[in-house]
Amino acid sequence: MATRKHIHQLTAAQFDKAFPDEEACCAYLVGKRWPKGVHCPRCGAVEPTELKGNPWHWQCYECAKETSYRFSHITGTIFENTNKPLKDWFRVIHLMLTSKKGMSALQIYRFLGFGSYKTAWLMCHKVRTALVERDMDKLGGVVEVDETFIGGKAKNRHDRGHGDGTGGTGSGKAVIAGAVRRKGNVVARVVENLRANTLEGFVHEAVSHKVSLLITDQWVGYKHLGKEYPHTTVDHAKREYVVGAIHTNTIEGFWSLIKRGMVGIFHKISKKYLPLYVAEFQFRYNNRMNPDIFGTAIGGC
Repeated sequence: MATRKHIHQLTAAQFDKAFPDEEACCAYLVGKRWPKGVHCPRCGAVEPTELKGNPWHWQCYECAKETSYRFSHITGTIFENTNKPLKDWFRVIHLMLTSKKGMSALQIYRFLGFGSYKTAWLMCHKVRTALVERDMDKLGGVVEVDETFIGGKAKNRHDRGHGDGTGGTGSGKAVIAGAVRRKGNVVARVVENLRANTLEGFVHEAVSHKVSLLITDQWVGYKHLGKEYPHTTVDHAKREYVVGAIHTNTIEGFWSLIKRGMVGIFHKISKKYLPLYVAEFQFRYNNRMNPDIFGTAIGGC
């Protein structure tokens, strides 16, 4: 039996060694943000003038030749206009990414000794915003599509919508649609309901028409997909879960990560911010084989 390859991530000791002070954090951010050399974040001009006596600040004369434009290493990032040092931001990001099911703002507030819970909460949300993966390639190969529910009353946890296509949202539940390529990336989005046009729109956004096989369960919202994709199903209503290579176990595994995180780590999440939490779980999943997930996240901040 093949053993799963272990991907080494940055340990606490390695973090402290790599970022002993603020200077090291600034240098790392500049290297990740501008790997080919510093350029103006407003006009893209290369080789701006470095300000003497003011480290990590530059002046661009291309934007406004008479007045010039001054910027720093944190201009245009989530770190701009913050009173927290970069090292605190880096530690928050490191904690969020190395915890498989995430880390709550309350735990980060306690662990890092911030002055208030609100500070930790705002920092975590800014990081989640930066982790949103945009312009992803559409999924190909063998793709599984499914949906799940978050929140609502416990007595309705197995309810799929009372037959009206609302997906249980009337009972307070939020609906998340997901598509995953076998041994590849996942795309997950909070959607309004489980109606066919909603689910088909999500599939069109996430899945390539060159997919070799699209697998769902037999929910009525997926019934028209066979007109555009090579589509097959498993019938969960008949306790049919695996038929050879036909199953949705991969996307179900991703749902289990989200649900265990929501229940055991975050406990309660409002619908307003649920998309950001979903984006965080998606980013961690898609970078599970990335030994430099921390560097990837910093590059997107």
